[in-house]
Amino acid sequence: MNTIFDIIGPIMIGPSSSHTAGAARLGKMAHCIFRGVPSRVELTLYGSFAKTYKGHGTDKALLAGLLGFQEDDARIRVADELAKRDNMDYEFIESPLEVDHPNVVKFDMYDTGHRHMTVVGRSLGGGRIMITQVDGVDMEITGDEFTVVVFHEDRPGVISLVTQVLGESNINIAGMRVFRKAKHKDAVMVISTDSIVDAELVDNMRKCPGVRDVMTFDVL
Repeated sequence: MNTIFDIIGPIMIGPSSSHTAGAARLGKMAHCIFRGVPSRVELTLYGSFAKTYKGHGTDKALLAGLLGFQEDDARIRVADELAKRDNMDYEFIESPLEVDHPNVVKFDMYDTGHRHMTVVGRSLGGGRIMITQVDGVDMEITGDEFTVVVFHEDRPGVISLVTQVLGESNINIAGMRVFRKAKHKDAVMVISTDSIVDAELVDNMRKCPGVRDVMTFDVL
């Protein structure tokens, strides 16, 4: 069943909710996952994104999100100029490959120390998005809920330690999914919560044996 959000769509800088608002939110989520503005980024576009990104302003919206702007920020219209002003080197790559969704982008982000991170996401329509992969690990992050992402070793006990930290701090878990590359390899917990998880809790989770890193996301 459609919600009122599906019918009306988000408050945004136009022209398209999927190609502009969704693109800005994808860029903003990539910005959050990278923990800042990259010094260099390659944006590989697939499907409809690759075919129409200039006419629909998808390029500027993606850059605006990477700069940390919201989808209703008037600066989206000049995001390309602002990116150059802030010395963010960017390149758009139009991929001919067929993928399983029409509006897909891959961010290859680098900082001045040559740290590299890859984020893949899709625009679902109505301004809704989903991050589907980070550094080769499959996951699903929508930005619609308070979210904790835990990168960890795939071994017994890690999940219970993390959820214990949350429970002892009265954080209610609304939902959780676990993704992994392979048995006993890298894994990711994506946990949605009813309230914000603060920095102290993040530090406590990072101290759990088997946990490699923890990220938190407010509602976009």
